[in-house]
Amino acid sequence: MKLLIRNLARSTTEKELRALFEAIGKVQSCSLVMDQKTGLSKGFGFVEMPSPGEAKAAMTTLNGKDVDGNRIRVKKAQPKPEVNPPKEA
Repeated sequence: MKLLIRNLARSTTEKELRALFEAIGKVQSCSLVMDQKTGLSKGFGFVEMPSPGEAKAAMTTLNGKDVDGNRIRVKKAQPKPEVNPPKEA
């Protein structure tokens, strides 16, 4: 299950984010969204956990937790909407 983590401190690293979620369960992937111009974190990222049970436990445990002075928000990531959806005939 892919999770969206918002309101991260700009100083939080991918390594720190991964460690936070690995304390709860197995992490398949972890990525911070970076600003292309500055190379700095945009303050949100994604964590993918293979076990839905562990992902739900992570949401419950970590949502609202204070990390590096910021209260993070954790929820299930929604699929990216299509930019140009196909037109019906």
